[in-house]
Amino acid sequence: MKIIIETPKDGEEDEIIIRCQELDEDVMHLIHLLKADKLRITGYQEGAMKQLSPKEIFYFESVDNKVFAYCEKEVFEVKEKLYEIEERCQRTDLQRISKSVIVNVSQIERVSPMIGSRLQATMKNGEKLVISRQYVPELKRKLGIAER
Repeated sequence: MKIIIETPKDGEEDEIIIRCQELDEDVMHLIHLLKADKLRITGYQEGAMKQLSPKEIFYFESVDNKVFAYCEKEVFEVKEKLYEIEERCQRTDLQRISKSVIVNVSQIERVSPMIGSRLQATMKNGEKLVISRQYVPELKRKLGIAER
């Protein structure tokens, strides 16, 4: 594979051209990563609005019919439902781990087993989240953990 990086002339827009023999899974993954970088989620806090990148969000949680985005040190209310976030953020590092939580797998520091085939994720900010057993196989796949 050959990679060429050029600086556009003044006034020209940045562009990425992908020339490939086959549009395989690796190329599609690269395309989704490029698109995900532009994705923004609107968070609300004390009447103010902030555009959040999925990368900076540790997890989303639904509580009392409201959805919250938890970042390293701040919490924002999000006007979307969890399933809408899940649909918008397909092929990103966001992964559902329970009925009420979607986690950013890149913010997980470690995963530990719990009773009842569940797992516990310790986030990079120290928070702990329970992964329901029905979501364990998909999370393991996303993390690249082999099933025994």
